[in-house]
Amino acid sequence: MPVTSALQGWGYGEARRTLGQVPLRYLIQQGGRTVGAVQLLRKRLVPGFSTLYAPRGPALESLDLLPGLAAAIRTVARPSDALIKIEPPTFYAPDAIPDSFGRWQRTESEQPEHTIVSDLRAPEDTLFAGLHSMARRNVRAAQKFGVTVGRDENFEDFWEIFTATNERAKLGAFPKSYYQTMLSEGNAYGGEAYVVLARHEGKALAGGFFLSMGSGTYYLFGGSVKDERPTESGEARKDVKAPTAFYWGAMLDAKAHGYTLFDFWGIPRTISEDKHSIGLVRMKESFGGEKVWYPAYSLPLSPLAPAIARVLRMRKTQNNLRKRGSADDVL
Repeated sequence: MPVTSALQGWGYGEARRTLGQVPLRYLIQQGGRTVGAVQLLRKRLVPGFSTLYAPRGPALESLDLLPGLAAAIRTVARPSDALIKIEPPTFYAPDAIPDSFGRWQRTESEQPEHTIVSDLRAPEDTLFAGLHSMARRNVRAAQKFGVTVGRDENFEDFWEIFTATNERAKLGAFPKSYYQTMLSEGNAYGGEAYVVLARHEGKALAGGFFLSMGSGTYYLFGGSVKDERPTESGEARKDVKAPTAFYWGAMLDAKAHGYTLFDFWGIPRTISEDKHSIGLVRMKESFGGEKVWYPAYSLPLSPLAPAIARVLRMRKTQNNLRKRGSADDVL
């Protein structure tokens, strides 16, 4: 389908199953013809209540189908399902986001709403010219230092980088089995899951986990670490610009595998110089992509839906306070 996302793929649903969420997969048909598909996650809230959620979905032939989809999804909802939330995988400029699609009303998204995307259809030289001048210098420096970037089978090296980054930034993470399941199941039914690592003299210093489908690849998780190994003379090592090399190398890898959309997956809704995330924002900005928004929409199925939405927001705030000491969302 032209409107689709890797988060509607099999691997993402199976990973969510490890968290106790139940993936439900349906074809969307109209007049006897298949016009879309949707993966809904049933998420239990408290005894007697649950929600249905389509992460970056549904996959559709056209967004014009969204108004009619509301009634169709109602037919598969249980009495205990109080709310349905969808995140159509089409991005917008901030001043062009629709407030509604029929009965679907705009709401807070669960996936990163604000992100940067790059169009990889241009020649490599053109893409490189579109990088910020500092990024171009750092890519060249990393090449001179001998940094290598590519797909890597060593999940444990990725996990070491990822967990160290989360601890440093106080982000938190799901259990290891969640990521392992997504990696092992993400290649089913047209999807692809893979890890890209940047190494210097054998050590992985930066990397990321990608989930792909259709024309797009999505950088879901990653990070970087410092090289604490001493040199042969016992001195501290130079900064070999591994994070910059990783991003550029991941873009080239995606282009080589036929992907035309590279989603950097999330920057804060409000960009501020005093936030801890500003370094990551500036890094992603330096690769010449476009800032866009992926809005979410909800459909209440119960009179209690507004109260449940407030409880979910309170729960998210409490998690932020517990993990990072701040009530602000990470993204």
